[in-house]
Order: sequence, then structure tokens, then C-alpha cells
Amino acid sequence: MSLPSSPRLLKAGIVLMDPNSGQVLRVISLQYNPDNLSRSLQIQALAAEGGDRSEALRMKGPPVETFKLEAEIDATDQLEFPDQNRNTVQHGIHPQLAALETLVYPGSAALQANNALAGSGALEIIPMEAPLTLFVWSKQRAVPVRVTEFSVTEEAFDPLLNPIRARVSLGLRVLSVDDLGFSHKGGSLFMSYLKNKEALAGKAPGATLSTLGLEGLS
Repeated sequence: MSLPSSPRLLKAGIVLMDPNSGQVLRVISLQYNPDNLSRSLQIQALAAEGGDRSEALRMKGPPVETFKLEAEIDATDQLEFPDQNRNTVQHGIHPQLAALETLVYPGSAALQANNALAGSGALEIIPMEAPLTLFVWSKQRAVPVRVTEFSVTEEAFDPLLNPIRARVSLGLRVLSVDDLGFSHKGGSLFMSYLKNKEALAGKAPGATLSTLGLEGLS
């Protein structure tokens, strides 16, 4: 039982938005916050190794940032109270897995529409556009992403072979203004993410040259 003074535990998750209107289509909250979140930043330097010295400090744009995390899904607690969790009893954690897996599938309606266009002899079929995906890890990190890796390890099953415990590994690539443009909803969300990062950097403790054992730079 949590104490009244205990801080509210926020959940990490994923938000799907209409890329044009910005309307929230679905919010997926991870059951448990992952223990680890790994990030990498690939610098977009203008100058190649051994290139023009005048370009050495220039950057082409934001770095390519990627996230990797592993989410756990477990139905054990819900199965202790079957009358209150009929969906879990009937389907296990299939619904939670399906909600995550549909992140990397085009919609069935879009597939059927494109198939109908192809059958009618359409000369050009526009590739299907997925919803704008946001990865949310606290209010400091709400950033547009593309899912680049997805794997599931199902670890336990009920008598009907419904999965009741699983680990989902996700790889996410941040979509910046280089990918989406400034006028896109995702582009403005990326800029908010970057400005928030700059604001947080301004709150970091400062240091002096003497801290590093230097008297000056010349």
C-alpha cells in the first residue's frame, strides 16, 4: 500500500497521433517501466575524416539518436482475480502484445484499399502512411520515433496456449526536423524535445578552468 505522500509513479509508453491533425489515436502504457534504457547519438558532422579544415566544426543537422529498451508484460496478478479480468483469462496478454505489434504493421483497411487500387489498374499507388509515433519517457522525453527493431520472447502460457508473460525488445530511431521538416507536427515536437534538452543543460552545475587544473587557455 502506497503512502499518501509517495510520489506518483509515471509510466513510460507510446502515443500514436494523426500526422496531419495531431489528434491522439491511441496511448500505450508499458505495464512496467524498463530497468534500462540505452541511447546512442550518431553525430552528423559535415567534414569527413581528413576533409576541409574550414568545415571541421560544422554539423549538417541533429545527431541520429536511437533508443533501445526491453518491456515486460505479465498477467500473473490479473489471473489471481479472474472475475475482474475476464479479457486476461480469455486472451492472456495477446491484447497488449497486439497493441505493440500493430506499431509495425500497416492497417488492414489501407492494405485492402491499395489492393483495390492495384486491381483497378491505378498507375501510381502512394505508400501507406503510418501514424506519428511518440516515445514518452517522462515529460522531458516525448519525442517522435520510428520503430526499427521489434522482437518478442514469450516465456509462459496458460492451458489454452495464450501467452501470459513476455519480454518485448524495442529499437527506436528519433525522427528529427531533418526527417520530418519544421512544419510537420512531429518536427515541432522534436524541436520542443531539443529546446527542453537545452534548458536542462543550462541547469547543470558549472565548473571553472581551475577545476580541470588549468590556469588559462592560450
